[in-house]
Amino acid sequence: MNRTTTAQLPRRTPPSGAAEAAPDPAAAGPRRAARGIVPVLAFSGIVVAVMQTLLVPVIKDLPVLLNTAASNATWVMTATLLAGAVATPIMGRLGDLYGKRRMLLTSLAVMVVGSLICGSTSELLIMIVGRALQGFAMGAIPLGIGLMRDELPRERLGSAMALMSSSIGVGGGLALPVAALVAQHADWHALFFGAAGLGVLSILLTLLVVPETSVRAPGRFDIAGALGLTAGLVALLLPLTKGSDWGWGSPTILGLFGAAAVILVLWGLMELRIGDPLVDLRTSARREVLLTNLASITVGVAFYAVSLVLPQLLQLPTSTGYGLGQSMVVAGLCMAPLGVTMMLVAPLYARLAARRGPKTSLLLGMLVIAVGYGAGLGLMGAAWQTAIVAVVIGAGIGLAYSSLPALIVGAVDPSETGAANGLNTLMRSIGTSVSSAVIGMVLARMSKDFGPVTVPTMAGFRVSFLIATAAVLFGVVVAAFLPSPRRASRTAPGPMAESGEAPSVPPGRPVPSWAQADAEAPVGCAGFRGRVVDPAGRPVRRAIVTLIDREGRQAGVTTADDDGRYALPAPGAASDPGTYVLTGAAPGRMPHAVSVTCRGDGAPAAVDLVLTGSGRLRGTLLGGADGTPLAGAGIVVTDARGEVAARTTSGADGAWEIAQLPAGTYTLVLSAPGHCPEARTVEVSAAGTDRQDTRLRPAVSVHGTVRGPGGRPLADASVTLLEDGTVTGHTVTGPDGAFSFTELTGRHYTLAAAGYPPHAAPISLTRGADEVLDLDLAQPSGSAG
Repeated sequence: MNRTTTAQLPRRTPPSGAAEAAPDPAAAGPRRAARGIVPVLAFSGIVVAVMQTLLVPVIKDLPVLLNTAASNATWVMTATLLAGAVATPIMGRLGDLYGKRRMLLTSLAVMVVGSLICGSTSELLIMIVGRALQGFAMGAIPLGIGLMRDELPRERLGSAMALMSSSIGVGGGLALPVAALVAQHADWHALFFGAAGLGVLSILLTLLVVPETSVRAPGRFDIAGALGLTAGLVALLLPLTKGSDWGWGSPTILGLFGAAAVILVLWGLMELRIGDPLVDLRTSARREVLLTNLASITVGVAFYAVSLVLPQLLQLPTSTGYGLGQSMVVAGLCMAPLGVTMMLVAPLYARLAARRGPKTSLLLGMLVIAVGYGAGLGLMGAAWQTAIVAVVIGAGIGLAYSSLPALIVGAVDPSETGAANGLNTLMRSIGTSVSSAVIGMVLARMSKDFGPVTVPTMAGFRVSFLIATAAVLFGVVVAAFLPSPRRASRTAPGPMAESGEAPSVPPGRPVPSWAQADAEAPVGCAGFRGRVVDPAGRPVRRAIVTLIDREGRQAGVTTADDDGRYALPAPGAASDPGTYVLTGAAPGRMPHAVSVTCRGDGAPAAVDLVLTGSGRLRGTLLGGADGTPLAGAGIVVTDARGEVAARTTSGADGAWEIAQLPAGTYTLVLSAPGHCPEARTVEVSAAGTDRQDTRLRPAVSVHGTVRGPGGRPLADASVTLLEDGTVTGHTVTGPDGAFSFTELTGRHYTLAAAGYPPHAAPISLTRGADEVLDLDLAQPSGSAG
């Protein structure tokens, strides 16, 4: 399958001479609602991020609060991390399949339940369960990015995704001082009840403002893949988070790392072999996706390092000689600029990415992070200095985090947005886990005794900053190899040129097999414009229009607006005219492609794309004497020429479905082992669903033994099966006198044996079961036996 990228165009005024399209009442509602989508989804991301830092102010007091050992109390934080890492790719894939808004509401609801559980207990095990449910909400981040891509116009998409991606840091930074204030002046359980209230508010706002997207991925949810990924991630992240407690060289840690390697390799091989994988590893292996995910790990390392170092430095007593002696609340306020700055750079990112592309903003962001950590090596002597460090690092992380979803979205199909961004968010989580493990180990090793406690040294803080700097500089090297987006022609008119944000172009894409040239537009152009309509001339909203060059590479992509209009520049057409393939696709419709020619005279060619509707067949297949569902049965659809148009198999419940069938007449063939096959003619209508529930009749059998005098089996007896006087089967018995007729489809037969005086017996097979019948042949009087 070819993957394309999308870019949504703003509404355009019709070209001169064109009639003004009548407003679409149905479209007005979603556009009005879209005004509130960005703040509501960003708020949900902030709420989810609050779960990650909620207990940071009281983390040192957890052993006392939960009446347990310090090593056990760390599970309260570890459970949230593990659940969040597992949930992000799984919820992203579920959102692609069954609706992103639905899965977003599910994530928030699970988080609310977990918050209420935590708020009502001081028992360790129950608290761990509640915290795991809270971490489950991390899947909301990729779901929110996917909803924005599906619903927002192009001119708003860049800054909106930037804000959503940065919400992890924004929520974490803003939650620290508030959580510290609540923990200092109220019962610590109030933190969880406050989180539950925020979750309920986010659910209500989502229900009121955010529409459900119509973009769906084909296929089914990969349960085995989800279980395999869960096991692999737990085996990988558990030793990373518990290595300091259990010992990095302990058999448990080494065994978990080994198990993680084996499980993830086997999981990857399985994902490559199945048709509907949880994570499309072939897509993930593309250069732009792979390098973006690797860069995400380094940014995650850099983000978490500052969150580990600065709060400890701020709260250490001044008597250590380098501690700043600040209270928990003041330390949180000094860290708040980290999150605030991340939020404020989202508009800056949108302008920068529009001019230079998300690759440039990612590189700039990581360089700013490196500068911030470098400055932090010398700015650790006062609280205001740490605030400056937090501002600089926050600005860099904001730019970097804002760039990551744009790079992912520009490289995957719209139906894979949730799963791809879920995997990217997982990479960030792995980065924070690695940062926690490595820097935690450094601070533990580079510490000194201070009275009854052991505290990190200033050298340990500086080494931690150096590690973060090295990680982000490695990320700069990785990001430098990202492919640069192909720029639009400077002479190309329309909103694409005005926005300046060109989509990335994955190289080496083959032309789809359905892209047969069936029309010619022999006009020179700097690009293409037109409408995507149905056969009746009605606009097809949000259709994906892709331009493919002569070498089979994607040269541009856009999304038609609510009137079906699109505009695409043809890169290099003015200086290198040639033939392109222009394709259109939309959910529930058959894709269409035309061959278009550019001659480079500077004018955009007008090309309309007509997308016909596609129908689908579905049904349930039953069989057996009791009408039980038939699993694994074959369903084949052939066209008027007898060629196979589609095939599938039934599920465990006997259900099956075939989509994307052009309207027309087909032959539906259903078959299952042990049953009589059935064929029927079906009419498939455009954009319609025809249900074909079927119960197959069991194929029955007749078998038995021919016996002579005394019950002795007779060999070489001729046995014939007749249906309405017509021979339907014949056999000769062997030494044991046995005979058998299988896979019979009729109901009434006559069985005859010859070679002795004939004996005939009627058989009724109306009950659909196997019939056992022995025949006794009497020898004629006086004949030899």
